[in-house]
Amino acid sequence: MEQRHRLPAIWLVTDARNDARLEQALRRLPRGSGLIFRHYHLHGAARRARFEALARLARARGHLVVLAGTVVEARRWGADGFYASPRKLHPGRAGLLAIATAHSLREIGQANRSHADAILLSPVFPTRSHPGAPSLGATRFRLLARHARMPVVALGGMSKRRARALAWENWAAIDGI
Repeated sequence: MEQRHRLPAIWLVTDARNDARLEQALRRLPRGSGLIFRHYHLHGAARRARFEALARLARARGHLVVLAGTVVEARRWGADGFYASPRKLHPGRAGLLAIATAHSLREIGQANRSHADAILLSPVFPTRSHPGAPSLGATRFRLLARHARMPVVALGGMSKRRARALAWENWAAIDGI
């Protein structure tokens, strides 16, 4: 990771479910947190306009702004980094923060080989978005996280309270902020 980017400890991850509360959530985040803009439900100009509006607010609060997408899109949109499957990370990303999504040891290995700057490892706990789906739990999360060669951000059912209970500094939430 280049020196110009300090990895935030807390990340807000966007999607259709939290869209109406994003401005309020961004204002509540500690200065210097991070925003991962997904909004897969929007396309084209609508997605770009929503990104730009949230990016302005996030940057005014000193937050990093990461785009779920390709390195090319992240550069074109002026993001600080990009968020993708570890298979989609590649060397042509100088100056951009590369965050990989991981759910297994295999994906952590791919992220290690791709030299990701950080991993969002999920789901740590049960989530509202996938009721009844299996989660890693604290023990398996910690065992998997030990294999990463970069910082690991806990995602999935996370909140400030859960992060404290997990004793994990780096965490992200969709609904928990």
